[in-house]
Parts: sequence; structure tokens; C-alpha cells
Amino acid sequence: MNKKASKIQARTVITAHANADFDALAGIIAASKLYPDAVLIFPGSQEKNLRNFYIQSTTYLFNFKAFKDIDPDSVELLVVVDTRQRSRLAHVKPLLEKPDIQIHTFDHHPDSDEDLKADQEVLLPWGSSAAILVSEMKKRGVEVGPEEATIIGLGIYEDTGGFSFSTTTPHDFEAGAWLCERGMDLQVISDILSRELSAEQISILGDLLNHATTHDIHGVEVVVTEVSTDTFVPDFAFLIHKMMDVEDIQVLFALGRMGDRIHLVARSRTPEVNVGLICSSLGGGGHAQAASATIKDKTLAEVRDDLFALFYSQIDPRVVIGNIISAPPVVIEDDKNIDKAVELMIRFGLKGVPVVKAGTMECVGLIEQKIMDKASSHKLGHLSVREYMASRFETVSQDVDLYTVMEIILGKRQRMLPVVEDGSLVGVITRTDLVNLLVEEPARIPESLHPERSRERNISSYMRHRLDKSMIQLLTQVGELAAAEGYEVYAVGGFVRDILLERSNQDLDLVVEGDGIAYARSLAKELGGRVKSHKKFKTAVVLLENDKRIDVATARLEYYQYPAALPTVELSSIKMDLFRRDFTINALALRLNPDRFGNIVDFFGAERDIRNRRVRVLHSLSFVEDPTRILRAVRFERRYDFEIGGQTMRLIKNALQLELFDRLSGSRICHELQLISQEQNPTACFERLEELNILEAIHPLLKLNQERQRVLEELERVHVWYSLLYLDQPADAWTLFFLGLTQGTKKEEAREICERLYFSPREMRDVLGLRDMIGSAFMTLMGWKEGKSALSELFAVLDPMPVEGILFLMAKSRKEYIRRNISQYLARLRNLETDISGQDLLDMGLPSGPAMGKILERVRNAKIDGEVETRQEQLALASQIKDELGEEAYER
Repeated sequence: MNKKASKIQARTVITAHANADFDALAGIIAASKLYPDAVLIFPGSQEKNLRNFYIQSTTYLFNFKAFKDIDPDSVELLVVVDTRQRSRLAHVKPLLEKPDIQIHTFDHHPDSDEDLKADQEVLLPWGSSAAILVSEMKKRGVEVGPEEATIIGLGIYEDTGGFSFSTTTPHDFEAGAWLCERGMDLQVISDILSRELSAEQISILGDLLNHATTHDIHGVEVVVTEVSTDTFVPDFAFLIHKMMDVEDIQVLFALGRMGDRIHLVARSRTPEVNVGLICSSLGGGGHAQAASATIKDKTLAEVRDDLFALFYSQIDPRVVIGNIISAPPVVIEDDKNIDKAVELMIRFGLKGVPVVKAGTMECVGLIEQKIMDKASSHKLGHLSVREYMASRFETVSQDVDLYTVMEIILGKRQRMLPVVEDGSLVGVITRTDLVNLLVEEPARIPESLHPERSRERNISSYMRHRLDKSMIQLLTQVGELAAAEGYEVYAVGGFVRDILLERSNQDLDLVVEGDGIAYARSLAKELGGRVKSHKKFKTAVVLLENDKRIDVATARLEYYQYPAALPTVELSSIKMDLFRRDFTINALALRLNPDRFGNIVDFFGAERDIRNRRVRVLHSLSFVEDPTRILRAVRFERRYDFEIGGQTMRLIKNALQLELFDRLSGSRICHELQLISQEQNPTACFERLEELNILEAIHPLLKLNQERQRVLEELERVHVWYSLLYLDQPADAWTLFFLGLTQGTKKEEAREICERLYFSPREMRDVLGLRDMIGSAFMTLMGWKEGKSALSELFAVLDPMPVEGILFLMAKSRKEYIRRNISQYLARLRNLETDISGQDLLDMGLPSGPAMGKILERVRNAKIDGEVETRQEQLALASQIKDELGEEAYER
């Protein structure tokens, strides 16, 4: 039976947020009256009483389904109630990822950064979502029965606290009255919401009361309590309600460690504390008076620290933010040059300044002193600051909270934060300003934004899943040896990147904080290999069996004396070593020492860029220092199906305007093009280079036209096909694609391109000679007709030619029968031999000489054309040819 066919076909699906409460359940039931053909999905609940009620009553009455039983491809419309946050809808994630899905939302929670983009949205600040849906039913004249009215009323009563919460609105009362007129059973609602505590619940409530502590946060009393159990505590939120009633608490945050996760329930009866905002910062949600969150992979102490950081930032935050804004700001206009910017920052002793549009205070960019200094040293001081300013940045208003400032400056590592009002820059907040404030109260910094802690997470368990045992054993040996010799050692670059991307990569690069060459010698001795070292660059290669190698470098910083120069090397730390690399995704390090084995070191947001599938340079002068990085950017973008970031794209265009490729040696460009040709999808790379005008910057004659593009695409296909034949003679990818890139050029033009790419005399002779062979062969093939021309004639044309030329002919030809017969030649005929040999001819009495070769060639041609198959037939033909040639042929 077809498994997919057995799934439920549903055009419309209705659901709510995970860990649903009564308001969510009520919302689903109410929405089903507006969308009568919909399938209902209940996401699950933490509340024991709610779950039992749902299982015993709601499932039966309203025929709820599990999402796993529904065919996602059949769903065209998703209706979401009581939330808009994507993270709270993980149970229907496949629907959220459908590009053509329609989404309708009904919600009463405030906006958040991760809200769904809905096609229809009903958002009202009422006390409950159920009341919003009742209002919609009233507008459309939809009626409900007593059972439906009771369930919907249950949601309204719970979320308004029986109409006692300050968030209750007249609309909630109106909805309740309308439901009451339709048979809402108040006794049922009272029984469910007013339940007695069990002995176990009384014990846990006692623990919560005993562990409660009161804190004065900017004049607001906040109570924090916690409990720890190995099993889930049912009705945890109900216990919090009881605790607030017993102690007359205004603001309460309760943490419950239950098994492997921590549940946070928060309640507030004062407008100064918005618990929904605080819980959303921890991955949860809710509204101002009632909210919750579930946190994994953290201890109680860590979550408590995060809470206090959020308290100080979210509770009356303007008291502290106003004290750290620097106003009026020092700015530079965007029509000024880099030398003026350097002069300005030196005069005021600044590490960076905002850039404003000339004649206004509209902030259009940010510049840093170190970038401007380096640009000036590269003789680029005459250029506008627009060329190297950061044009993508965050801004805030004066009434922003502290947590938002920390999130941008610490979490997103934006060192300077412009403060904007009505479109005009009024001040800035710098990293130094923030640090000076936080020095007094470091507990304000959430764990996730801590400058030191946030850059490392341990992926050792993930490594053991992704890497084979021999590689894990090797990495362990590497780390243990480094620890024994007093070094810190890291795996770096592509090896680490590809672990996170779940791609195979056996090229291990190590960086050692210490003497890299000395460590390499010790490692080679340990592994039974040998070492080749390069003292100038302080690097070494450990050569092992089976052609395996490990590259070892001393932690270093590379800097460049002039644009497009080779690097000069200085000793430095791992951070500086990573900073010298090309892109953030390659600037990752993996600790291998035993005490921190598997810790990821990420100073530059590489993991974030990998998640966002983005190629981003580390600094604004990256392409000025080394324009070949532009070619690598395209290679990585196409290899991983990433996208070059906006700022990085602007810097590429700037480098092309400066004609930096003209300063590059042809050999360096050629090396990068060779690497591109070895990619899995080289044509996509070349097409992207054409799109960005990079091929033309390398040499004007390399510009792609429609025919070249077609041939490149065919070359990629035939190269893949040929590789799958696993023949002894491989095809050189670079030769193939160079032929494609230069096809249609004259010989002298092709010679110009070879000279630009610094081909050696032999390489130039070979490739130009191959072009001549291809031209001659192509003309011959144009006259070759299938069924009329002998296959041996095709063989004679192709046999003298290198395999790259044959594949090029196959790709270039538009005649299917020629392509088919070339493929037959490569797969079957290229290495075809006769069943007779020269010895057989000698046995016939033929003397050695040129005639013997002619006879064997004619026999082979006859075998190719199917005229002779067996050895006896071939011997007979050879004898016949011998007689035809006569004695005179042998005498010559």
C-alpha cells in the first residue's frame, strides 16, 4: 500500500503554539467554526488536567489529528491561533517551509522578531485569543453549541483570570456573554480551573515558597524561585498561580528543572514588568502578564544569570541607556575621502565614526580606524569613504532597552551603534561605553551574549557521529601530544567548516600556538611519518602512509605590504591567525587539547553565516589585499549553494572598479581557475564569474557568449560521464574548461590569454597544438555520416588526440549521432586491440618493417567496422592484405 496515499489529504490545517493552554485549545475549536473543512492539530500541553480533558473529551468531539498522519503536500492553508512565533510552531515546520503555503493568524500577543508573515492577520490586544475568534464568529453569523461554547469560554476564563487580569478588555466580557447565551457551562469551567492540590503538589509548592528570593530591580520587587526534580511536574503553571495568591506576589519567575530541561513560568501584575518580552528572549513567549519558556542545554544557574541580565535590561531600562549615549556624535560625510577620515579619527582619538549623507545627519554607514589606516597605507586614501564603509548595520532609538544594545554590540559584534530619531543621527553607543557600564554589574550580560563564552561550544559528540573512528583517533593523538609538549593545537579552516556542513573532508590543517615546526617533527615521530618544513613561513607538512598529509602552521597574522602582494608573516595568537583567512566560514578553529577537545572557536560569526548560508569577508580590505579571494568567494558560493553577502558583493564590485586583477600575476589567477574547474559544478562558477564581470576583468577575450556557455555546460556533463567510466587515462578538467572558455577565439587571441595566465612554454605549446588538432578533426567530422562513413574513419580522426580534445569535440558537436559514436569510441574502441599480433605476421613469413604496421592497422579497422571478429578471420584478412601488397612492399 502506498504510504503517502494512506495519509490524510487536508487543504486547510488549524493549530496553535506548542505547550498549548486552554486559550490555544479554545482558539483551535473556535477557528474550526470559521474554517469548517479544516483538519485540527493539537500541539500538546504541559498541563496534566488540560491533557486529560483534551484526551477524554475534545479528541472525541472534534476529531483532532496528529500532524504525522497528514500529507503536507496537500495543505494549501495554515491557520494559526494564539501565536505568530515561528519557533513555537515546530510541530508543523514542514508547512512553514512550503513556499506556496497561505497563512492566516489570530493572535493577541505583542509583536516579536520571529513573527510569521501572514496573508491574513487578525491581531488585537485583548485578554484572550478565544475572544478575538468569538468576535469573528459573530461578524460572520456563525453559531456554536453548548459544548463548543464551554470549551471556548474555558480559554477566555483562563487567560483573563476569570476577568480579573489587568489585560482583560470589554471585548472579553462581550465574548463571554455571547457564549453564556449559547449554553456555556460555568460549573464545568469552575471545576476545571478551581481544582484542589494533591499531596505531591503541596510538597512542590512548599519547595517553591522556601526557595523564593525577592530582588529590587530599579524599584520593582521581583520574586524568583526554583525547584528541581527528575520527573515532569504536572500543572506547574497552576502552582505558580497558587503561590502568587498565597504570598500576594506582584511579579514572579519560577524555574523548574524537570529531567533534561528547565521550564520557566512567569506572571506579572504590574505594568513595569512585561514577562512576555523577557520569556521571548529565552525562546518562549506569552503576553505582558503571563508567559513561559522551555530551555534546553543549560543549568539552573545559567538560566538564572540570563534572567537577571534581562531584568536589568527590560525593567525600566531607560534609566541606564540614557547615561551611555555619546551625543552629539562626531561624524564624517560620505563625500569625504579616506585620508580625511583618518585625520578626523586621529584628531578626536576615535576607533570609528558614523558616516552621514552629505549635508544631512542621515546615517548611511560606519567606518573603523584600522580599516581606514590600512586603506591609506595601500595608497587608496584618495577614494571616498563610501567604498570601504560598512553599509549594513543596526540602529536604535533613544528609548531602546539595554538587552537590545547588548544583543547588537556583543551578540552581533557591531562595535558602534548609531542612535537615530526621526531619521537623523543624534548619538552613538560604543562597545567601550557598554563595557564601562557592565563592569559595575557583569551579571547583566546574558550567558548567550557573553563575549568570552559565546564563541565556544562543544561539538565532540557531533564529531563522533560525523567523522570515522580513525580520524577521531588521529585528532585525539594530536591533542594529547600538544598537551604533553605544552602547546595549544587547533584544527582549522575547511576541515572544521565541512564538519558543520556535514561534508566529507580529509584535509587536516593544524595551527599550533607555539613552535609549529617543532610540533610537526614530534607528530611525525609519533605517527611514523616524515616532515617537510618551510622556516620562512613557519609551516610544515607531516607526510604519512597512503599519501596522507597533515599541514601544520604556527599561529600567525598575515599582512600585506601593498595590494595583491604575497603575505609577510608574524607570530601571533589563534585569533589573529583566523583573522588572516579569507571568509568567516573558513575562520573557525576546533580545539584538540584533551581539556577542551571539540570546542569550536568562532570569533567572527562563522557559525551564524553557515546557518544563514552566506559567504562574507572578514574585513573591508580583504579583496584589496588579495583579489584572488573574489574567485574563491564565487567557488564557495556555488559549492555550498550559499549567497555572497551584500557588503561582500559591494567590495567585489569596488575591487573590479579599481582594476586590482591587473596587478595580480597570471599564475595566481590560473591556479584559482584550475580549482574552479575541479569543482562539482564548475559551469555554475564560470557563469557567476561572467555575471559579476570577473572573467572580463581577467582578460576581455574570456567574456562568455551563448555558445561558450552551452559548450561549458556540455563539457561538465561529458566530463562527469567520462569520470564514471573509471578508465586508466583521466581527463584534466582545467584543460577541458580552458578549451571551452577560449573556444571561438583566434590562435593569436588564445595565445594572449595563455600569456595572461602565465602558461609555461610547454603548456602553451600543448594547448595551442590541441586546439589545432580539434579544429582539423572537427572539419573532418562534419563530413562523417553515420551508416555511410566507416566507424574506422572516426577512429582514425580521434585516436591521435588527447582525451581532453575528444571530450571537447563531443561537447561541441550538435549532431547526436557524432556524440553517440564518440562516446562509443571512448568507452569501447579507444583501447581496442586485434586478436593477432606482429608475431603472427612473422609466422606467416612477413619480415619486420613498416608494412607489418599497415597490415595490423587495416585488420584493426576491419574489426572496428565489424568485418572481422574472430582470430581466424583476422589471420585470413592479414594474409589477403599481404598478398595484395606484393613482395615489393616488404622490400621497401
